[in-house]
Amino acid sequence: MQHRLLVYAPCGDTNRPAPVRTAGRTPLGKARCSPLLRAAPTPRSIMNFFLETLQVLLLSLWYNVEAFIYLFVPMKKKNIAGEVVLITGSGSGIGRLMAQEFASLGTVLVLWDINQEGLKETAKLAKQSGASRVHSYLCDCSDKNEVYRVADQVKREVGDISILVNNAGIVTGKKFMDAPDSLIEKTVEVNTMAHFWTYKAFLPAMIANNHGHLVSIASSAGLIGVNGLADYCASKFAAVGFAESVGLELLATGKDGVKTTIVCPYFINTGMFDGCQTKWPRLLPILKPDYVAKKIIDAVLTDQVFLLMPRSMYLIAALKSVLPMKQGILLGQYLGAFNLMDKFKGRSRKQE
Repeated sequence: MQHRLLVYAPCGDTNRPAPVRTAGRTPLGKARCSPLLRAAPTPRSIMNFFLETLQVLLLSLWYNVEAFIYLFVPMKKKNIAGEVVLITGSGSGIGRLMAQEFASLGTVLVLWDINQEGLKETAKLAKQSGASRVHSYLCDCSDKNEVYRVADQVKREVGDISILVNNAGIVTGKKFMDAPDSLIEKTVEVNTMAHFWTYKAFLPAMIANNHGHLVSIASSAGLIGVNGLADYCASKFAAVGFAESVGLELLATGKDGVKTTIVCPYFINTGMFDGCQTKWPRLLPILKPDYVAKKIIDAVLTDQVFLLMPRSMYLIAALKSVLPMKQGILLGQYLGAFNLMDKFKGRSRKQE
């Protein structure tokens, strides 16, 4: 065990003693400036502190007033007619419904899925809904090389993507110790790593144009852990953190024209979570797919960064951050989070 000796010396003192050494040991410490000898704050630095603090307080007040106003006054929706929208996992479920919603707004659609028949059906419905053009591609989002290959094909045949919707997802529905390694790896590859590869493929053009929208279909299980969904929760937590971090990178580099929307819904009645039950349907209902799809499109059109569904999830997620651990577990038991997956019989290998 090594002990560290902190040797203090005034800043810039060239006569300070060298780090103490003991035979057979590494230096016990390095000399550094004493905290008592640091330079006193200047009037300019004090003024800057107060000015910046005042700015933060005033802007915070304004942003809260603005948010309150938007509770009663609808936000202006942007026009996305002509935008090129790519949706992964669009062969069924929410992906198909989002394709129809985007189609009705006059967009060009690029559909990815592993199910050829599902893609054909979605393409037909999208054309009926008003899409100007529809392009379908078979793509396994768990395969990085295939994502890059199909992405290059899309850029050659269609052009740059301006709205990217990472929707493909799978769930094993098994307890952690019962889940085969191959399924855990597949869950992370589809639910998380695929987002990395699609961003790498399509984000450069958005950055160059300072225009675009990144949509991550995550889950409330990416905000709060759920018994029986360890691998799924891990993959969705990662997806949320990844999307949020890249969004901050874009803001920090001045690319505020590239928007981010992170969607965290409760369980959706698409078949993916068949058998899952909710203890309090009024508070945490199993969501209807049509409702979810429409809310996602509205979030994109209004540049909403976080979309949680149902609205009670905003409160639950906030309480998780402030409640003592024991009280949080008690609340989880009350809400039925410990028994949600007891009767799971959903489609465990579905990208949707």
